[in-house]
Amino acid sequence: MSLPPCGLYRTTAAIASIPEGRLVYFHNHGDPGPGLYLPESWKANRMQLSPRGTLLPSPEDVRYLEPLPPEGFYRVVEAFDCCDKKCRRFEQEALLQLGYNGEGHAIVFVPEWVDGMLAIPERGSRIDAKNFERIKRLRVPESQPREVH
Repeated sequence: MSLPPCGLYRTTAAIASIPEGRLVYFHNHGDPGPGLYLPESWKANRMQLSPRGTLLPSPEDVRYLEPLPPEGFYRVVEAFDCCDKKCRRFEQEALLQLGYNGEGHAIVFVPEWVDGMLAIPERGSRIDAKNFERIKRLRVPESQPREVH
């Protein structure tokens, strides 16, 4: 079985000591081998990874990893409601920041102009995964890319 690409995933079953329903970063190479890294904290709505990972017990365990879109900035390509309850609507061409909670549920944050600067709120709205197809990732340069072990 081939390994999936490095990136964000949600566990759909327990893998080693990591329970089902957790946000993980899967690193498909390295020494001593492929591993899972849990979020340790959040900074600017982005997860900060634990420096210690958990080795993937078996290559077959990748079947328990549900891929998630990367954190970052997106634009709405088709208007959508956050969920079936329609608590919040996101209009076409709106700018969003996509992040996740520790359970791997998507949260979007709506930037605002404040005193001539783009401000990102600390509180966001949870959205259903079915809405991933309604957003498109934007390229935003980073001055210090995050390192992954």
